Amino acid sequence: MDAKDTSVAVIGGGFAGVACAKRLAEQPGTHVELFDRGGFHQFQPLLYQVATAELTFEDIRFDLARIFHHSDGVRVRKAEVVGVDPDAMTVSLDGGETVAADYIVLAAGARPNFFHTPGADEHAFPLYSVEDARHVRGRIVQLFEEASAKPELVDDGALTFVVIGGGPTGVETAGALSELVHDVLPHVYPDVPPGAAQIILVDLGHSLLSAFSEDAGTYAARQLQRRGVKLRLGVPVKEVGEEHVALADGTVIKTRLVVWGGGEQAAAIAGAAGLAQGRGGRIDVEPDLTVPGHPKVFALGDVANIPFGDEVLPQLGSVAQQAGRWAAENILLLSQGRAARPFHYRDKGIMAMIGRKAAVAEMGAHRHEIHGRVAFAAWLGVHAELLGNIGAELKAFVAWAEEFYVRPHHRSAALLEPSRIDMPRIDWAPQSQQSQQSQGQQKG
Repeated sequence: MDAKDTSVAVIGGGFAGVACAKRLAEQPGTHVELFDRGGFHQFQPLLYQVATAELTFEDIRFDLARIFHHSDGVRVRKAEVVGVDPDAMTVSLDGGETVAADYIVLAAGARPNFFHTPGADEHAFPLYSVEDARHVRGRIVQLFEEASAKPELVDDGALTFVVIGGGPTGVETAGALSELVHDVLPHVYPDVPPGAAQIILVDLGHSLLSAFSEDAGTYAARQLQRRGVKLRLGVPVKEVGEEHVALADGTVIKTRLVVWGGGEQAAAIAGAAGLAQGRGGRIDVEPDLTVPGHPKVFALGDVANIPFGDEVLPQLGSVAQQAGRWAAENILLLSQGRAARPFHYRDKGIMAMIGRKAAVAEMGAHRHEIHGRVAFAAWLGVHAELLGNIGAELKAFVAWAEEFYVRPHHRSAALLEPSRIDMPRIDWAPQSQQSQQSQGQQKG
């Protein structure tokens, strides 16, 4: 490396990390090492669709080495970063190696936040990685197989599925799960009693989609109820057991599948870096995305609290992607002896898909609200742009959109064939807390 060259360590191959590395790859003399534990980018907004057999994991997982195959300035390292020294400007890998860099970009993503709910980390199934999604899908199939062989298990909650969380993840998962168990699986498992499966969504808040308008929350609730989803709002979860969920009002729900969409916190590396952590364990950053007191260390995406007026920006793929590109531009400015610029976010709105032909979106800075098919089209457009920006092949996404809207049950049934359920047929317990803590580097 020449004396004038710049070295950058990017931790995490999610939206922020990939966007940052892609922009830096265009600059001669800049050398990037991109560290990711899994070695792939996972398109997290669509994880729930892998869990509910609307997509395969191959549709949303992209090999980082392939993304940067033609980028000589980017070296992808399949390794877990276990420590960061912002003073020495080094990162430590799980194999014991220490790597020095001129700039460090923390983009390691998030992990589940169980909010100290007893039993949740042991018995609930989070949806924060491809492996999580595959475990959920496999668990659904296993329970339907068991209920088909022994219908009496239905009374013990075998086909009662509980989704915890009323935000976009919970709403989208509940909607897709309801369509799967009511419209698809009865054709795959005709021996299961009609109407035996039920979906229950639980949330502490009194309305769904709290980040949206009240009307949007009402629309989402109405659409979920039309799909047979039962809502238990305004009540906390007291405990998650192996075969039950206990609510604070004394209700005990028999269930053998609890999907956790109740919140997230920064990946464990945020704490291991020895930097001050704010809400959600995330690192508070300056307007230019640098860490206070460390002008050559950036924190992006779900590992950071990015200021936006008197608030912070939400944990969205579009925020992470734009921040990644902006951080790269600031690194280039700093390497030229110029001042970094405050991040300016181009607001694309917030949106959630509740089911086929039902979605809600609030677009632009003024949050123009749209529902139904128009919102579904907006949802497709934003996700296609996110995919395109990471260099992903869009054919699978376009094919899915056609199947999803035109032939709603054909692909789901095909994905539930035994040959497509490729997870082990034993031990369906969720991943341990330790493995969940290290998932973050696959998200970023």
